[in-house]
Amino acid sequence: MANTQRKLNLNVGINTTGYLGNAWKYRTGNRHEITDPDYYRRLTELAHKGLFDAVFFSDHPALMTDPNGRPFHTIDPLILCTALAAQVPDIGFVATMSSTYNSPYNLARRTQSTDIISGGRLIINIVSSFNPNVAANFGSEPLPPRNQRYAKASEFLDVAKKLWASWDPSREGDVPDDRFWDATSAHTIDHQGSYFTVKGPLNVPRGPQGHPVIAQAGASEGGIDLAARHGEIIYCNILSRPAGQAFGKKVRDRAISFGRDPLGIRIVPGLVVILGETREEALRKHELFSGAGSEDGLIARFVKENGIDPDGFDADAVLDAERFIPDPNRLQAVGMGLGLVDLLTHEKLTAREAVRRSEGHHRLLLGTPEEVADGIIDLWADGTVDGYTLQPPRAPDDIEEFVDKVVPILQDRGVYRTRYEEKTVRERYGLPFPEAGADIGRSAAISWLR
Repeated sequence: MANTQRKLNLNVGINTTGYLGNAWKYRTGNRHEITDPDYYRRLTELAHKGLFDAVFFSDHPALMTDPNGRPFHTIDPLILCTALAAQVPDIGFVATMSSTYNSPYNLARRTQSTDIISGGRLIINIVSSFNPNVAANFGSEPLPPRNQRYAKASEFLDVAKKLWASWDPSREGDVPDDRFWDATSAHTIDHQGSYFTVKGPLNVPRGPQGHPVIAQAGASEGGIDLAARHGEIIYCNILSRPAGQAFGKKVRDRAISFGRDPLGIRIVPGLVVILGETREEALRKHELFSGAGSEDGLIARFVKENGIDPDGFDADAVLDAERFIPDPNRLQAVGMGLGLVDLLTHEKLTAREAVRRSEGHHRLLLGTPEEVADGIIDLWADGTVDGYTLQPPRAPDDIEEFVDKVVPILQDRGVYRTRYEEKTVRERYGLPFPEAGADIGRSAAISWLR
């Protein structure tokens, strides 16, 4: 029996050396670990000790060869998650996959297989690739326009949902002794759309979650449409309560307009935590791990990243939100850039204050374990967020520190689990089980409109 009391959901990112590009210099371990499966097993075991809902792998199918940077996406996340699921029990896995450079049938087959093998512990984070370097790895065609990528992603998931439900052994009737199965438990989907023509059925049966939980990241208009139509776990950039409430309302209102029950959506934004014995120690660690070196360095980076003329810039003057609105047609992801705009729209902040509120485009919590626990609970308690995806500056160091110092506080305050109970991540997030039948979107819409 699932525990119906609301609990804080926490995922943790375990890509390579940690989330912040300059923090690798201060971590435990060596640079060769990032392609060692045993390293990711150790990180997953550490996350399991902290009772996280899932470990999160972002992905980018292109190797960035900047000599001053580091590889951040290496082993294919779905393959890695499948291997880890066989070694570490209970915990879920978030595998990022591109809808732009995949086929629905192949993705549906591979992910349904992993979900069955793991016992219902798979979450797939669907992204529409935005980097021309990725496009160059999949042929000579240029990267499609943003609106086309999101339209394709939505149809992609329509097809995947139909495929995931196309062979359902629970539909079998009485099978005569001289037959192995009831073939009517599977049916074609006969999808013909703008981007895909797929007959089906899938040759993998319906999984323990109905289908893998669908995560989606993006706050542009196209991203919000995709989240509202299909997303169950929304990975996003929320830096304050007013901004988070406005974002959540926008996604859920959009879901209703599409005929979808908004109760099937969980808001789980990114979170960067830097702990110290005192807040001052945490501030100094922030300056170190960010690569800025000092508060003045953080401000200089802010000025450079936002194209501000440094001459005469006053770091203690209130910032104008409109100055930071990203170009909606830019190649880079738009959604993450909107986080700062949303923050400045709802709060009057200076650059000196703003650089301590966000790191790596995510909410930054600095301070003692008690202060960090307070900050986590603050936006969760009133439902602004349902949880967080922790993005540790360093792996494994900052995961271990969070597990040892923050998790016990969250447990003592009664907001976080003390053991794994639910078998699947769908149950753990309190998400509805997908309805049976090929036309899931239509049946869900009818159910909601009644």
